[in-house]
Amino acid sequence: MAQEVIKIRGGQKLKGKVEISGAKNSSVAIIPAALMAESPVTLDGLPEISDVETLVSLLEDLNIKAALKDRTLSIDTTDIKNAPLPNNKVESLRASYYMMGAMLGRFNKCVIGLPGGCPLGPRPIDQHIKGFKALGAKIDESNPTSMKLEAERLVGANIYLDIVSVGATINIMLAATRAEGQTIIENAAKEPEVVDVANFLNSMGAKISGAGTSSIKITGVSSLSGSRHSIIPDRIEAGTYMCIAAASGEEMVIDNIIPEHVEPLTVKLKELGVKIETGDDYMVVKAAAPYKSVDIKTLVYPGFATDLQQPITPLLFLADGPSFVTETIYPERFKHVPELQNMKAAITADQGTATIKPSQLVGADVYASDLRAGACLIIAGLIAEGVTTIYNVRHIYRGYSNIVGTLKELGADIWIEQQA
Repeated sequence: MAQEVIKIRGGQKLKGKVEISGAKNSSVAIIPAALMAESPVTLDGLPEISDVETLVSLLEDLNIKAALKDRTLSIDTTDIKNAPLPNNKVESLRASYYMMGAMLGRFNKCVIGLPGGCPLGPRPIDQHIKGFKALGAKIDESNPTSMKLEAERLVGANIYLDIVSVGATINIMLAATRAEGQTIIENAAKEPEVVDVANFLNSMGAKISGAGTSSIKITGVSSLSGSRHSIIPDRIEAGTYMCIAAASGEEMVIDNIIPEHVEPLTVKLKELGVKIETGDDYMVVKAAAPYKSVDIKTLVYPGFATDLQQPITPLLFLADGPSFVTETIYPERFKHVPELQNMKAAITADQGTATIKPSQLVGADVYASDLRAGACLIIAGLIAEGVTTIYNVRHIYRGYSNIVGTLKELGADIWIEQQA
């Protein structure tokens, strides 16, 4: 069977403008949330990625009318049915777990397959389950491939998250929207995507306050109506293109961004010596290597995003001394390291910290183990000598809309091939 690969001949200078899509991590929660509405919903500005298509087909499995055209999704739940979702679509997409909170809120029960997504080491959903149980749900985990959640009624509760989790914060928020009484989530995630989901739920008639802080208060409502909502820009896609521009951009304009959401990355890039000019909703980024070495430590928002740890790594090979990257969120998120070593990079990872030394990368055959590792390898390929071939590109398409076409327009020597 033929497989698609991305090929890059490094060394080109990139110039032009990039339009950032709607946020993947908002979209994958807001689409499930829409099934709780009892009248039509329209979502604007969705990214054109495979994760969105998978969620649309999951809605259709529940007999929901869902029409996706360009970046707009129309959803009509009039004939919704609570069908089990223990299928391969759920396995392919970690964010399918938001169907749990949404279906629990809408029906008080659901059967759903166990979620998949990127293999980033242990990412249990125990905090989600803890939250659902606190709201009154009983959970049957006796089936190895699916989970059954059921509640006679959902009742508000005070829930303290043991670890700050975006997924658990949003999932509990979804279910609590339809619970009786008040729910307070303490140690909640503060990410902009959490705020976006709360704003969408409030536009449908939910009563949520405190999103964006560590304490979110939800007063349950008996029903939700439809609304129209625009997804916020994707700060990780924006950050990835900022790193691409810093690696090989003569001058790149990155449009449709919220500068505040990428502030931790902007600060680090300026520390490196990248030239950045910031407007209200755009940025102009110019490469200015050689760079100064820096130390990076991933933290929950508003710290440096774990999702940008891999994309920024190739820039550190262009620095004048050793840099260190410490991963505190997913300590195993270093599967890109052996691939970069294949490209003659001086990089090692040990106990959650990567040590990166100045290197001239050389094109090689590499394997994208996960979405952001794929982005890292694309940037590495852009600055390498010779041709880089990236395998397992399906991960990249899960989070970046038409990245090959966009880079080609900017002047990259990049193309797709089918290999037997």
